Amino acid sequence: MRFARPGERILGVEVTNISATGFWVLLDERELFLPFARFPWFRRATIDELINVQRPSSHHLYWPSLDVDLAVESIRHPERFPLVSKVHTSSLQRPVGARRGERDYKRSVRAARR
Repeated sequence: MRFARPGERILGVEVTNISATGFWVLLDERELFLPFARFPWFRRATIDELINVQRPSSHHLYWPSLDVDLAVESIRHPERFPLVSKVHTSSLQRPVGARRGERDYKRSVRAARR
């Protein structure tokens, strides 16, 4: 194992807490909150997927199991980075099976009314 030399800067990142509304990461001795409303890619992630985060450079975070890249600046100043996502939040709220089950239920109700 290779240890950093004294005084050498180490680029670390750690997920410190996860809640129903988002999660916190520790960067440079400062905790930053990532709300799921602003970062929807993480809403359905497992704990293992969330904590598996890398910091390839001082301004870049990467979640390999989710294939999500984020600039640290977009977390610190989200107002400067408008959200652009092709993920529809309605598809994140319920699993596909639940939607399919609802469709089947609605069809059976309509058929019963005929």
